[in-house]
Amino acid sequence: MSKLNVKKGASFSSDPVQAVKEMAQAIHQPDASIVIFFASSKYDLGVLGNALKDSFSCPVIGCTTSGEISSSTGYREGGLVGVSLSSSGLIAHPKMIAPLSRFGLVEGENLAQDLRSELKLSGDFDPAKMFGLLLVDGLSMLEEQVVAALYSSLGGVSLIGGSAGDDLSFKETHVYWQGEFFKDAAIITLFETTLPFKAFQIQHFEPTDTRLVITESDCASRTVTEINGGPAAEEYARAVGLNITELNPQIFAAYPVMLKIGGEYYVRSIQKVNPDGSLTFYCAIDNGLVLTVGRGKGLVENLQENLTKLRQELPTLKVILGCDCILRRLELQQKDLTEAAERVLKDVEFIGFSTYGEQFNGIHVNQTLTGIAIGE
Repeated sequence: MSKLNVKKGASFSSDPVQAVKEMAQAIHQPDASIVIFFASSKYDLGVLGNALKDSFSCPVIGCTTSGEISSSTGYREGGLVGVSLSSSGLIAHPKMIAPLSRFGLVEGENLAQDLRSELKLSGDFDPAKMFGLLLVDGLSMLEEQVVAALYSSLGGVSLIGGSAGDDLSFKETHVYWQGEFFKDAAIITLFETTLPFKAFQIQHFEPTDTRLVITESDCASRTVTEINGGPAAEEYARAVGLNITELNPQIFAAYPVMLKIGGEYYVRSIQKVNPDGSLTFYCAIDNGLVLTVGRGKGLVENLQENLTKLRQELPTLKVILGCDCILRRLELQQKDLTEAAERVLKDVEFIGFSTYGEQFNGIHVNQTLTGIAIGE
């Protein structure tokens, strides 16, 4: 008898009620521990929220996307994908955080205290028996402070997450909580489990010798106005051997910058060039930071290599919940590699979404796939 029952489903109906109905039929389990879904921002979210609330009796968490991903349906847009997990050895404790602007270390400690009082398998936080999944408003520009406060408060429990998207409109991104979709909010779910699991991050860039020093920036708005003492967009374009007029999302996906933290390099991606020649990033950038231009290795080969390693480490792997940067999807599209990546994902039960940013433990990152792999 299986220790973990996983049911995945998807619908690409443009009608929100029909989409929920089709997904719910595919993933229904009478004793589900939790349902996790990822939905296109193009749906009428009021109708979608009501339909989801009416369809499930267990806890349900989810968010809007810049594309939905499933090993069954591949990289798609405009739809709804979901998974139900059922196991006596898996207990989910979802909590909403709102407003994000008021969530810091004190609020993190208060939330941790609430979660501590609900624990069933341990008296306190235990990294060997727990992991966290964070879904957060992807346009809040507050992921750094939220993930840092959470990780600090949860006693070393592995934390992975993704920033909600809105199909590259960059207007509004939402997380779902008890029948409604919210902005300026996040959903943190602490999972207690006796099942084997592994939190991971995958990124396919390595640092080059090209350095960029941030000489003028506004951390709160994630805007960099000067690099190496010159206009930010011009200096970045020069560093990657291009003209400023050639800069676009595909170029930013191909040449991200990297920051070294504790001996590891993490990706910091550019979102757009502004009319004044400044650059807006997908993460906060401080004055004085020394960044390195990244060089990509094969995305698909890197994905294959990491998932193979993951299956070796977790031979009873049943499902992967993944938060995958939208820039990775754009790179796959640009290089005509989407089908190749889909073939790799077919080897695992993967479900996730294209994000506006990813979280791994206490750090907000970009151009990365963060995930949690669960076995039995």
